[in-house]
Amino acid sequence: MNTNNAKKIYEAVGAEAVLTSQYDLRQYLTGFATSFGYVLSDKNGTTFYTDPRYIEGATAALKGTGIEVKLFGGSLEEILKPYKEVAVPLDKTLYPDYLKLSGYNLKIVDSMPAFTGAMAIKQDYEIENIKKACEITDKAYVKLLSRIKEGMTENDVAAELEYLMRSFGASGTSFESIVGFEANSSVPHHETGLTKLKFGDIILIDFGCKYGGYCSDCTRTFLFGDDKKHGEFKETYKKVLEAHYAAKEKIKGGETGKEADEYARSVLRGYGLDKFFTHSLGHGIGINVHEHPMLSPRSSDILKENMVFSDEPGVYFEGKFGIRIEDTVTLKGGKVLSLTDSDKKLTII
Repeated sequence: MNTNNAKKIYEAVGAEAVLTSQYDLRQYLTGFATSFGYVLSDKNGTTFYTDPRYIEGATAALKGTGIEVKLFGGSLEEILKPYKEVAVPLDKTLYPDYLKLSGYNLKIVDSMPAFTGAMAIKQDYEIENIKKACEITDKAYVKLLSRIKEGMTENDVAAELEYLMRSFGASGTSFESIVGFEANSSVPHHETGLTKLKFGDIILIDFGCKYGGYCSDCTRTFLFGDDKKHGEFKETYKKVLEAHYAAKEKIKGGETGKEADEYARSVLRGYGLDKFFTHSLGHGIGINVHEHPMLSPRSSDILKENMVFSDEPGVYFEGKFGIRIEDTVTLKGGKVLSLTDSDKKLTII
């Protein structure tokens, strides 16, 4: 990990001290995942306060990083007593916690803009972890295809895929895997359930894994056998794939998220399909599967070198079928480089 993240955020915020308790932001600062703890940075350095469950692991993990590990004594007020001004990430701070901090007679400053800006542009070690997560994702997907059998439920397929990702080295999933058969594929965030697979069914799988604390995100849509009844689906798939590649080939550094989204949306508009593209083209990916930048019709986020985000155009026809084709990508040399790269041509298994 980069041991300068805490210092970088402290300097960017400019407050007397920066207090961070949110699990994802703590992980960004320390490289160590915990369900509880406070990271406190000031002019003298950074201290990670946690409870007895994590003391041994944190001490070992943070040895040599310059981050001191201490047992939290139960009094946040005592820890903050030396300060008159403390920054916290307001977007991620619960109102009762905000009131508690305000009751300590502190001036509260917002650290969230500093986190958002820093986390959007990935460092080399972050991209390597995301790349590894993507490699695992691709490998698991390819292996999964040969294991899908008629009569399996959506849950069965999701469980098999998650097992494969774990077996290839993932520490867990980026989010709850989405598996939708046939008409269920028309719901972008379908709740994976007990629907059984039949010959000829469309299968949509939205999945990802974590490696080194960082996420991958991928969606594939394909057919389980060819019943010769999916002509409309096949033609539409070609158009969504064209939109996917249009974005990948045309997006450049310095453009806005709105401009990036339009590359894919304009292709679908040309086919009269844009009204069925009901979500944005993409989102940033990192420690969280949804981060900045946003690639949407209203996004003014500027795409920059080493940002990692998704390219995921999709169309959805209620009660019939849906298609989404998604890769995790990054900007290198001002151009898009794909990190997930399993076959995107229409697959029939």
